[in-house]
Amino acid sequence: MRALDAGIIVCDECHKLEYLREGEVQHCSRCGSRLHARRPNSIVRTWALLITAAILYIPANLLPIMTISSLGRGMPSTIMGGVLELIHAEMLPVAMVVFIASILVPTFKLVGIAILLYSVQRHQPMSAKQRILMYRFIEWIGRWSMLDIFVIAILVSLINFGNLATISAGPGAAAFASVVILTMLAAVTFDPRLIWDNTFEEQSADEGNTGEAVGR
Repeated sequence: MRALDAGIIVCDECHKLEYLREGEVQHCSRCGSRLHARRPNSIVRTWALLITAAILYIPANLLPIMTISSLGRGMPSTIMGGVLELIHAEMLPVAMVVFIASILVPTFKLVGIAILLYSVQRHQPMSAKQRILMYRFIEWIGRWSMLDIFVIAILVSLINFGNLATISAGPGAAAFASVVILTMLAAVTFDPRLIWDNTFEEQSADEGNTGEAVGR
């Protein structure tokens, strides 16, 4: 049984529980925010943010994200090229951070949110536990998404020795930062309660089919 079936809704801002009053616009008694049983247009907004992030993910990987110059020589590097450059410069820990934060994490977030949306919309055979674990993991890694941008910013400010060694950010960094922000917003706009609604509808349908079979 869901809280909504008992006439209880939660404020998205301060998380205070309120009783649902049908047929009227409600506001939270604590913070004054408008109350909704579910976030309005959650799936549509999340899809819009996710598709935009996926489109920007292409230039984020194709455009140079930084330029590492040593002894006056250097070429612009993409994300993967930057990882290789950092490895060649014997900065293996930094290279690992950039690879995980720039390639693995964004890819997992894009694919993970898309799977959640598709499974909820199309009622795919995926348990609520699997979906909610995926959603919580996406939320957890979201806080580390900007780590590589911070690393680049620190490197740009610290490594500036004239002709000896310099690091400068490229246009790919702006595209990648946009991808990170959009995927973070997509995780926020997705309403995880839709996972339980989806499961509840599936269980109700199964019980109805079982009842019909027994009746026959």
